[in-house]
Amino acid sequence: MTEQTRKLIERYYAAFNAGDMDAFLGMLTEDVVHDVNQGLREHGREAFAAFMQRMNRSYREQIADLVVLAEPSGRRAAAEFTVLGEYLATDAGLPEANGQTYRLPAGAFFELRDGKVARVTNYYNLQDWLAQVQ
Repeated sequence: MTEQTRKLIERYYAAFNAGDMDAFLGMLTEDVVHDVNQGLREHGREAFAAFMQRMNRSYREQIADLVVLAEPSGRRAAAEFTVLGEYLATDAGLPEANGQTYRLPAGAFFELRDGKVARVTNYYNLQDWLAQVQ
């Protein structure tokens, strides 16, 4: 079960890196829970899709240096990675965008159900990101 879980998380980030939002969102349960870094908890695939639309408007990002860990039952996993990004358009409440690039250590925690992501909680250091784009 651990290998299946690890491969699902790797496919999740591969779809993200490819910009394949259909495949990316297709790996989520309909009732997925998304804990936004230093933000609110969102519920449902539709809310996650709206979040990704906002993100893709303001940021171009790639996930690098991915390491995935899964617990033996395969129901939970964690990922550590580096976000390589470019700030394309100003995001509400954040500094003005002018193509700044950033390299940001990050992580995520996952709960899985029926071969899909049922929860994803993302973490990164917002102060580090702000220092890189200001």
